[in-house]
Amino acid sequence: MQNGYYAATGAMVTQFNRLDVIANNLANLNTTAFKRDDVVVGDFKRIFQEAKDELPLKDNTKEGAKFLNASISRVPQVAEQYVQFHQGGFKSTGNSLDFALKREDTFFLVETPNGLKLTQNGSFAINSEGNLATKEGYPVLPSTYFTDKAYTKVDENLPLNADKSGNLYVDGETAGKFYLAQVADLKWLAKEGDNFYTFRTEEDFSDLENADVISQGFLETSNINPVSEMVGLIEANRMVEMYQKVMHSHMNDVNTDAINKLATTRV
Repeated sequence: MQNGYYAATGAMVTQFNRLDVIANNLANLNTTAFKRDDVVVGDFKRIFQEAKDELPLKDNTKEGAKFLNASISRVPQVAEQYVQFHQGGFKSTGNSLDFALKREDTFFLVETPNGLKLTQNGSFAINSEGNLATKEGYPVLPSTYFTDKAYTKVDENLPLNADKSGNLYVDGETAGKFYLAQVADLKWLAKEGDNFYTFRTEEDFSDLENADVISQGFLETSNINPVSEMVGLIEANRMVEMYQKVMHSHMNDVNTDAINKLATTRV
C-alpha cells in the first residue's frame, strides 16, 4: 500500500471542497447581504482525537485506536465550515421597502413553509395578502408575532416609513415594529440557501428594542472581497495541481522504478 498516494489523494479532495466554497462565494458576490463561507482545514489525527469519545465503541480510546493508521494520520481534512458574519457595505436604493441592518448579530424574522428563519436580506415587498414580505412572498414578522401570530399589514398606496429602532409607520400612523432578532451566539446559526439561517431553538435569540439598527432605503451588499477570493481560488487550484503531480509520481515513477529493480535478476 502506497501511503503517500492516499495522503495526496485525501489532500486533493480537501482542496476540491475548498474550491467549491470559494466558487460559491464568488457566485454570490452581488447577492444582497450574503455572508462569506470559509473552511478550517485540519489533519485526520486531530479530528479523530476530538471525535473518538463519540465513537460507538465500548472502549473508545483502545478500540478506536485500531482504526487509526499512523502513516496517513496527517492527511488534510475539512474540519469545519463556517460563516463570516462581518458586515458588507451599504448601498442606497431610495426604495422605502428596502432596509439594511447595522449590526452583524441582528436579523429579520421570517415565516417560511419550512418554519421560522432568520435573514439579513432587507429587500422586501408587499405580498398578495397585503403583508410585508420577502421577495419570495414569505411574511416578515413583527415584534408581536409570538403573542398574536399576526403579520404586518401594509397599504401599498400609502407611504411606509421606519425609524432606527424598527418601528413602522404607514401614512404617519403606527403599523407595527420589526421583530429584530438579536442572536446570542452566531455559531448557533446554520445557512439555508443564500440568505436564510436556521437556529436551534427560539431561545437562541431575543427581540432587540430601542437600538439604532435600521437604515431605510438602503441594502447591505455581500461581504465578499473578490480579490481575496480569486487569490484563494488560484492557491487552491495550484495545490490540486501539486497533489496531482505527487499522485502521478507515485503511480508511475515510483512503481516503474520498483518493478524494474525487483524484476532484475542478479547473477
